[in-house]
Amino acid sequence: LERGAKPVTNFVKNLSALSDWYSIYTSAIAFIIYMNAVWHGWAIPMFLFLAILRLSLNYLIARGWRIQWSIVPEVSEPMEPPKEDLTVSEKFQLVLDVAQKAQNLFGKMADILEKIKNLFMWVQPEITQKLYISLWAAFIASCFLPYRIIGLAMGLYAGIKFFLIDFIFKRCPRLRAKYDTPYIIWTSLPTDPQLKERSNATVSRRLQTAASRSYVGSSAPAGISKDEDTSRFHTTKRGNFHEVFNLSENERPLAVCENGWRCCLINRDRKMPTDYIRNGVLYVTENYLCFESSKSGSSKRNKVIKLTDITDIQKYKVLSVLPGSGMGIAVSTPSTQKPLVFGAMVHRDEAFETIFNQYVKITSASSSSES
Repeated sequence: LERGAKPVTNFVKNLSALSDWYSIYTSAIAFIIYMNAVWHGWAIPMFLFLAILRLSLNYLIARGWRIQWSIVPEVSEPMEPPKEDLTVSEKFQLVLDVAQKAQNLFGKMADILEKIKNLFMWVQPEITQKLYISLWAAFIASCFLPYRIIGLAMGLYAGIKFFLIDFIFKRCPRLRAKYDTPYIIWTSLPTDPQLKERSNATVSRRLQTAASRSYVGSSAPAGISKDEDTSRFHTTKRGNFHEVFNLSENERPLAVCENGWRCCLINRDRKMPTDYIRNGVLYVTENYLCFESSKSGSSKRNKVIKLTDITDIQKYKVLSVLPGSGMGIAVSTPSTQKPLVFGAMVHRDEAFETIFNQYVKITSASSSSES
């Protein structure tokens, strides 16, 4: 895929270099020729001639001629030396890297298609309204103005934007974020995952609002479990959440981890195998990180960590011999000599982002209250 798309990607990079004035003389000559062709109405013949010229050069190159000339400036890239005699671990890591690159590539393509779909489906009405008004303006102009004037205006605008305006905006990102209308519209268009995240956040806020209203002047009887937004308590496998972890009734899992993340707790301070690794479920509340052991018995096997007591949190690879970034999260607290590791997490990245964001939220709120 990379080899097949290389001519197109190289041409796009070189065209971007022309807009960035990578070679001042080449960009200046191209700007003068383009604006002169647009002014005299020769833009279409010029592009057709360049296409014929490129095909002619490709024919000569295919016949064995050595021609190193390009219409746009060439941008050289560092060449990576080929890797030989890879170990099994390096080969497996190479497979993961290729899979990651392919996933990123198709993810970008999907984002582009989803943005275009959402633009035309009025998902973001204030953005689609600008396109709607522009199309009406272009339609009215095409009915009353000669095509020569319309082509001249569009050609001049395209040339000035490509050679001058984009060059200024790339050098001044703040101006681009404030005045570049196409860029603002494109970045504001949501993808389908972003729409889903927004809807989930809206539903979560509604549920929290409804739950907070139901708390006022009401008390739920013992043994009632929380079911969506119809009740007050959240139930784990071994009882009400606040009773299992000995927390206040207001502490309950966040919406993203209502069912928890399955993992194993690795306490490297312990020497006994039964205490070293425990299987269970990890929850995040507004103020606590809670681990419920799946093994029946005393609640001492559960772990409750206050978010404000965490000194460090980072992604962790349980076994360094395994390729990849691992599936664990390491949490450091003042009460442990070595970090606690929550390993074997399938949704590790989702759990890490949730824990880290809530940790930052709580610590920033406590620091602002102290100040």
